[in-house]
Amino acid sequence: MNQPARQQKAPHVYRNFAFDSRRWDKFTPRQGDIFICTPSKCGTTWTQMICALLIFQKPKLERPLSDYSPWLDMQIAPVGEVIERLEAQTHRRFIKTHTPFDGMPYYPDVTYLCVGRDARDAFISMDSQGPNANPEIFRRMMSYMQEGDPRPSRPVKDLRERFRLWITAPGTPEASNDPQMMPAPPFINSYWQYRHLPNIHLFHYNDMKRDLAGEMRRVAGALGIEVAEPVWPGLVEAAQFESMKENSAMLAPDAKTGIWRDPAAFFSKGVTGQWHDVLGPEELSLYENTMRERFDPEMVRWVEMGRAAG
Repeated sequence: MNQPARQQKAPHVYRNFAFDSRRWDKFTPRQGDIFICTPSKCGTTWTQMICALLIFQKPKLERPLSDYSPWLDMQIAPVGEVIERLEAQTHRRFIKTHTPFDGMPYYPDVTYLCVGRDARDAFISMDSQGPNANPEIFRRMMSYMQEGDPRPSRPVKDLRERFRLWITAPGTPEASNDPQMMPAPPFINSYWQYRHLPNIHLFHYNDMKRDLAGEMRRVAGALGIEVAEPVWPGLVEAAQFESMKENSAMLAPDAKTGIWRDPAAFFSKGVTGQWHDVLGPEELSLYENTMRERFDPEMVRWVEMGRAAG
C-alpha cells in the first residue's frame, strides 16, 4: 500500500481567488492536531461542530465556530493573522481545509478526517449557496491574491450546464483556478487512496444523517477522546441540523465577516437526493460515465451511499 513520507510542504499547489494551499507552508503542526478535510458542502461545518463538541464536551460554544476552527487556506484574511490565532490556541486544534490530500502537508501524528457525500447532492447544495454570498467578501479575497494567481471565470447561467462542467472537471492542481470547478470525487479519491493509514479516517454525510450519535462516537474513537455517558445526549442534540441552524450566527462559516447575506440560509435543507428533481438524463448519464471511468467502483459506491455500501 502507498505510504506518504512525512512532508512539511505539499507536492502540489491548489490555488484560486478563494483559497491557496501554499498558506499551509506557514503552519507549524502540534501532535494531536486535527485536519478536517472535505470538499465543499459535504459536511464540513457539521464535522467542525462535532469536533468542537467532543473537545470541549459542552453543547454551547463561547465564540463563533470559525474562531476555534479556521479555514487556513481561505483568502479571507492575511495568512499571518490566521497562523497567529492558531499559535495562540491552547486547546486541541481542529482546522478546516478544502485542499485535496496531495496539496496538504502530511504528518503521521496529525489526524485527518475526510468527509464524503454523494457528488450530486454536494453540487446542488454548493450551487444554492451562490445567491447567499456577499460579493464584497469575494472582492476582499481577491485583494489577497498574489501576482500570477489565476482569476475566476464568469459563472455559467444554466444549472445543468454548470453540473456538466463541474462533474467532468479534472480536479487537478492545474485546473484549480475556479473554486466552482473543484468537483468532490477527485478530492475524496485523494484521501481514499490512503485510507489504510491509521491517522486518516473517512466519514460520510449520509451516515451522519442516518446515525448521528453512532458517527459521533466513531469520530471520538478516531480522535482518542473519551466522553462520559451522561454527557453524550447533550452533545448529540447540539450537533443536530435543526440545532445548528438555530445557532447559525455562531456556526455558519466566517459569519462574522459578513460573507453570508443570511447565515441561517447557509444551513439550507440538510437533505439528500435533491438532485433527483434537478438533474436530467444527460447529466445523470454523464455523471455515471465519469465516475465509472475515473474511479474505483468501491469508492464510487461509498461516495454515493456511505457505509450502507458495505
